[in-house]
Amino acid sequence: MSETKKIYFASDFHLGSYPAEKSLSREREIVRWLDHIKHDATELYLMGDVFDFWFEYQTVVPKGYIRFLGKLAELADMGIKLTFFKGNHDMWMFGYLKKELGATIIDNELIIERDNTSFYLHHGDGLGDGDVKYKLLKKIFRSKSCQWLFARLHPNLGIGIAQRWSRSSRAANDTDEIFLGEDKEWLINYAKELEVSQHFDFYIFGHRHLPYDIPLSNNSRVLNLGEWFKNQTYAVWDGSQLELKYWEH
Repeated sequence: MSETKKIYFASDFHLGSYPAEKSLSREREIVRWLDHIKHDATELYLMGDVFDFWFEYQTVVPKGYIRFLGKLAELADMGIKLTFFKGNHDMWMFGYLKKELGATIIDNELIIERDNTSFYLHHGDGLGDGDVKYKLLKKIFRSKSCQWLFARLHPNLGIGIAQRWSRSSRAANDTDEIFLGEDKEWLINYAKELEVSQHFDFYIFGHRHLPYDIPLSNNSRVLNLGEWFKNQTYAVWDGSQLELKYWEH
């Protein structure tokens, strides 16, 4: 890969979360970051929970995000490849972003190889043991029948319900995440389990709202991308190194 072309990874913007003024401020900061990276980016992976809620009706999408979507359109027109992962907050992405931005939409994991280096990518929700309740809810919410039923609601009602639900989320309540220790962080343990059957040089996750970069014993590394409420962290691959960085604004 050319030194002037890099791959960027970010997650958990939670645009649209309560309160609205903080979301708008965060959106403006993300747009500044996107404007910064557009000069050397060849690919951008947005790895889930980009929106605090997202549902695509046949002719309606949630309003807002004009600055963010406009900047992404600019990047797409420059030839930068965009990839969105479905998170637990924005799992109802269908064809809108693909049509308007040429983006690739990923349901679960994605395995890529760049510069003879392997990457395992996933938002991080529902992986590993435990969390049975959420895994059941995820299966229900991603079902065609659930999506069909929700689409029957008028957008004012459906999106209104989601916005009220958003007020109880981690994003709205400014909850601090605490590192549980390498032996208790389930995404690190999940990566270790995968390594038993298949080696990846890097595992990149979101969801956890806690940035970390942990080496495994077999020359693999596990990165969590963190969030954009406090840390404003992201990762960048320059063709030889993967670095977890803090946005300096």
